[in-house]
Amino acid sequence: MKHLIRLLSGTSLLALLVGGLPAAQAAPAPAAAPRAHVVPACTDSGPGAVRCFALIRTDIVQGPLAPFTAPAGYGPADLLAAYNLPTTGGSGQTVAIVDAHDDPNAEADLAVYRAQFGLPACTTANGCFRKVDEHGGTNYPTPSGGWASEIALDLDMVSAICPNCHLLLVEGIHADITSVSSAEQTAAQLGATEISNSYGIAESSSNQSGENKYYQYPNIAVTASSGDYGYGTSFPASSQYVTAVGGTTLARDGSTRGWGETAWSGSGSGCSRYISKPAWQTDSGCANRTDADVAVVGDPNTGVAVYDSYQAAGWIVEGGTSIGAPVVAGIYALAGNASQVTYGSYLYSHAGSLYDVTSGSNGSCGGSYLCTAGPGYDGPTGLGTPNGLGGF
Repeated sequence: MKHLIRLLSGTSLLALLVGGLPAAQAAPAPAAAPRAHVVPACTDSGPGAVRCFALIRTDIVQGPLAPFTAPAGYGPADLLAAYNLPTTGGSGQTVAIVDAHDDPNAEADLAVYRAQFGLPACTTANGCFRKVDEHGGTNYPTPSGGWASEIALDLDMVSAICPNCHLLLVEGIHADITSVSSAEQTAAQLGATEISNSYGIAESSSNQSGENKYYQYPNIAVTASSGDYGYGTSFPASSQYVTAVGGTTLARDGSTRGWGETAWSGSGSGCSRYISKPAWQTDSGCANRTDADVAVVGDPNTGVAVYDSYQAAGWIVEGGTSIGAPVVAGIYALAGNASQVTYGSYLYSHAGSLYDVTSGSNGSCGGSYLCTAGPGYDGPTGLGTPNGLGGF
């Protein structure tokens, strides 16, 4: 209950769930109804503010688990099975998580998650885990319960996909585009092979001429979540230098794969107002950069298990496209190919190695592929979802 009070205080829940980030194009509100039993982890607002894209289920509050009880939500084995991923790989890779504010319990909570699912320990002592501020030091920013939930989700998702990867948590001093852009640069300077960004801000003309350069690392796989408020773009997902990750609804079914996916109604997508189209994108309905490139589960109704004890109960279920950025960063790390990947281009020449998502919508855009999933490329799910490592 304390966690819910913190999330809801001073905020109109309906406004958050329906309004969200302003769309980059003049699009109607998302078609989806307000989400029952879901609250956004972060409610940052104001000039230059970025908002994290983690969504928390309020109807599933487990706290500590009874002996031999599994937490609700998908765990590592589910994600590996759904996306046909190997259980080994990632040695020598360092996945950086860029977020704002501090999670004082990040390392301890990570230990609980990894122990629960039988993953090897990842600690400061064994050299696997490192936490720094946006300048690379240990002057950590002010803690935030909302961003702690985001940080926990990010660390847990990389661990689920690539338990042998090293983890570098870089915390921006403020929840604004200046701080997280600075943290992005620090992550690259400290040797990250992949960088995950589970946050966004409404696009502006300054993105192309200003912040965009902080995401331009041709030999580092940089991922960014596409947003949780349906049709409409946000930055840095709209940067041509990142792999923009949308969201799906993922559920077991009777198919040969054993899983089915549709575009999640909350997944961000669309046509950038300001950022030029990269050469490898060939869709004809958008003259500029189109979001997204790829997708994984994002619907909180088919969300993932996360352990977060900072102003939170412990085991919770989270959703949002915040799942996607760290999951895809972890997949790039498993593939071990980041030094040969130029931004998101590799996916476009290996689209046959993805599961095509052909149904679902995230809003109204005149029936266009920009908001409606269909065969081949579409906005909400990009080229599809991972099917092994071939696309990465």
